[in-house]
Amino acid sequence: MSSFHVYDTTLRDGAQQEGLNLSVENKLSIARYLDDLGVGFIEGGWPGANPKDTEFFRRARTDLELKNATLAAFGATRRAGVKAADDPLVAALRDSGAQVVTLVAKSHDRHVDLALRTTLEENLAMVRDTVEHLRTGGQRVFLDAEHFFDGYRDNAAYALEVVRTAAEAGAEVIALCDTNGGMLPDEVGEVVTNVLQGTQARLGIHCHNDAGCAVANTLAAVDAGATHVQGTLNGYGERTGNADLVTVVANLELKRGRTVLPNGKLKDATRIAHAVSEVTNVPPYSRQPYVGASAFAHKAGLHASAVKVDPNLYQHTQPEKVGNDMRLLVSDMAGRASVELKGRELGYDLAGDRALLTRITDRVKEMESRGYTFEAADASFELLLKEMVEGKRPSYFEVESWRVITDSRPGAEAVSEATVKVLAGGERAIVTGEGNGPVNALDEALRGAIGRAYPSVAKLDLIDYRVRILDQGHGTDAVIRVIIELSNGVDSWETVGVGHNIIEASWEALRDGVTYGLVRAGVTPLVGE
Repeated sequence: MSSFHVYDTTLRDGAQQEGLNLSVENKLSIARYLDDLGVGFIEGGWPGANPKDTEFFRRARTDLELKNATLAAFGATRRAGVKAADDPLVAALRDSGAQVVTLVAKSHDRHVDLALRTTLEENLAMVRDTVEHLRTGGQRVFLDAEHFFDGYRDNAAYALEVVRTAAEAGAEVIALCDTNGGMLPDEVGEVVTNVLQGTQARLGIHCHNDAGCAVANTLAAVDAGATHVQGTLNGYGERTGNADLVTVVANLELKRGRTVLPNGKLKDATRIAHAVSEVTNVPPYSRQPYVGASAFAHKAGLHASAVKVDPNLYQHTQPEKVGNDMRLLVSDMAGRASVELKGRELGYDLAGDRALLTRITDRVKEMESRGYTFEAADASFELLLKEMVEGKRPSYFEVESWRVITDSRPGAEAVSEATVKVLAGGERAIVTGEGNGPVNALDEALRGAIGRAYPSVAKLDLIDYRVRILDQGHGTDAVIRVIIELSNGVDSWETVGVGHNIIEASWEALRDGVTYGLVRAGVTPLVGE
């Protein structure tokens, strides 16, 4: 949308996050997701300065078919004392094939002096020459005024002159950058207002989150007149990250009534945010606004009672608008309303049996007092619910015994061996599995033992394993809680186990996780269990 730009810099600025390393294939995949979300511009990286980014732009010409977004190449103004036409990094921008080039330029006089080691006049000439050169070649040019707010504070006249120079040379947008992330919303709003009045340029905003205000600062800039917002998906970025573009867009559309994405695209936000997390291998942040797993989760019994009457009593917007869902968490804080609503979510109508509802609630609280947690283990709660409602827990196999041996020798990695004895489908099986740890070995042995009776267990994978010590004062004799996450390749679920023995707690969670996987697959227990 020409009147308002949503500009994503996940592939460039977001990729600077500690521990995040994107391949060219990763970047192409994320670009497709961003285009599907409907952002207006995707900043692909810095061609010429980074071989991976150069390759990305080369492949983007044939491998990317963008429907909503325009690809932007990032780079710097020419070097001091060199013509723009002769600068090889400017040439790389020119040759990238990108319709838009976003130039970074110094707008803080101290940075010009200490970082560029040139004069203020030469820095302005670098801005002017590079913008004009790229515009003459037919490319659109945006300019990121780096360290603008700090520069404006120290030397407002010079910071404004950088903006004027870029605009007069043909830059469509000058994005004011809070590069150090230390500004507050009222300061940002005041500066943007002053710059608009002093330059008449079209302004954008680029905020980092070092003071925890990146989203708020971005919104303050928009309120003051900025019509171009930059950010990253999931708030990726160096140090504490950039403004989370999904949160910015959701606030603009749902709180400000502005349409900044193509119609209906906001409903894809949760799906796309989580899909990109899978590509980056950075676990989704459960408390992320709008799209986090806990964004619309209710735990306290008082909340659940109110939500039962009207979900909007404890929700600031409808989760469906961003493609998320309301969740009811069952915990020791739960009242009957929480259990009733959670049961309804899982397909059980408990409202008509108050006595059963009370028994389930009491059982949950008793188990949680012993260390179990159901708010992080929905699958374990559903198995408990089936047991209480139907009179028995789903059973696909009967465990006779299990044992684990770990063999460790000097100079070699430890190897674990597990043996399980089970009855499944009327047959007794004794299977030994090996693994790089006791839980891995138990997983292999259990699935091997019941695989003949239930072939679908071969599709199950253990994808996460978490341990917590519950009473640390007891040291190695403490109670241990284990959460295991299994997946069938499409969905995932979590189960919990508790005990003084970490392997025993792990076995409980693993056993329930496999059982739930068979329930979820619609498998009927064979006669003989």
